[in-house]
Amino acid sequence: MRALLQRVSRAAVRVDGIEIARIDRGLLILLGVSARDVSGSEEKLAARSSELRIFEDDQGKMNRSVRDIGGAALVVPQFTLYADTSGGRRPSLDGAAAPGPAERAFSAFCASLAALGVPTERGRFGASMEVELVNQGPATFLLEIAPPGA
Repeated sequence: MRALLQRVSRAAVRVDGIEIARIDRGLLILLGVSARDVSGSEEKLAARSSELRIFEDDQGKMNRSVRDIGGAALVVPQFTLYADTSGGRRPSLDGAAAPGPAERAFSAFCASLAALGVPTERGRFGASMEVELVNQGPATFLLEIAPPGA
């Protein structure tokens, strides 16, 4: 399971031109689920996401987490995080989980993040979305929980 965290001053998601989610300061998290991921990865990745110290403290050092700053998260399902671009000109998406298991993992990740005290908004699974963000820094970090045997 992969999470691409972007530190934002604000972010929003629209589906069919209608805003369905918005946050102010916090994290935009693009979440990819692998076909090989196992149950429990969601909780581990949510914990790492909520605790990662990527926000600046009073001295300007990255020393505070999204929870420390009272920030929120906007989580967007992103199956293309598992695209294989190693050959040819068309990415292979065979490494991504099927829609059913991926949607369950997405929901479990969001629920785990919210249970950890991070207000959590969601993109819409399976929808074509417009994602708008103001990346603060810019600062972008990739977190991954490797599947067993990887």
